[in-house]
Amino acid sequence: MSRRCELSGKAVMSGNNVSHANRKTRRRFLPNLCQVTLISDALGRQVSLRISAHALRSVEHNGGLDPFLMKASDSQLSPRALKLKRQIEKVQAVAA
Repeated sequence: MSRRCELSGKAVMSGNNVSHANRKTRRRFLPNLCQVTLISDALGRQVSLRISAHALRSVEHNGGLDPFLMKASDSQLSPRALKLKRQIEKVQAVAA
């Protein structure tokens, strides 16, 4: 399982630890990933995703999973999230 957020695309970054003696050693910056279960109003079911804490705050700010996915660009989403977005679009098109 990769260390990548399924909604925002945040991934592992690399950089340096710098000591007081100014020695540089390589390190990794890991995203704060959480396994969460979100509810899709359009589909009427729960969806389990591995997302970052930042993305979880963004989902809450946008009013839920469905509005967040409609605003999100396809290049940032994982294949699972992209498939979920297509299903939500299809249900909303039928309802309209």
